[in-house]
Amino acid sequence: MLSNTCKTAIKAVIYLASKSARNEKAGVKEVAQHINASEHTVSKLLQNLVKQKIINSIKGPTGGFLITEQQRLQPIINIVNTIDGQDIFTECGLGLSKCSSTHPCPIHNEYKKGREIIQTIFTENSINVLCEPVENGLAHLIG
Repeated sequence: MLSNTCKTAIKAVIYLASKSARNEKAGVKEVAQHINASEHTVSKLLQNLVKQKIINSIKGPTGGFLITEQQRLQPIINIVNTIDGQDIFTECGLGLSKCSSTHPCPIHNEYKKGREIIQTIFTENSINVLCEPVENGLAHLIG
């Protein structure tokens, strides 16, 4: 359902949030290494997330990317909306353009339930909530 780009963005933000507890910033290379993603992709994503005020950046030799305590309280849906948009919560599971309740695809009803569950998870959980298990060593960002 989520694009790989969106998954990478969520992991990058969680990584930055885990560093923010120690008031640390991270550069593109460090983030990319810790989430096992390409530097080019991570660089573009982080710049986009800064533009949307989901994270911050500081320029210069001691600069890097960071997330504030206030930004950690944002729901994950903000990242999803920035990268994938809201369409992922309404589009057909089989990619049909005319799928609807009155003209459903074979998986319409079940897929709709799954989309709604995922949307609820991302709306009700903050960056903080996803970050805590990573900070405590109970969850990981690389498979």
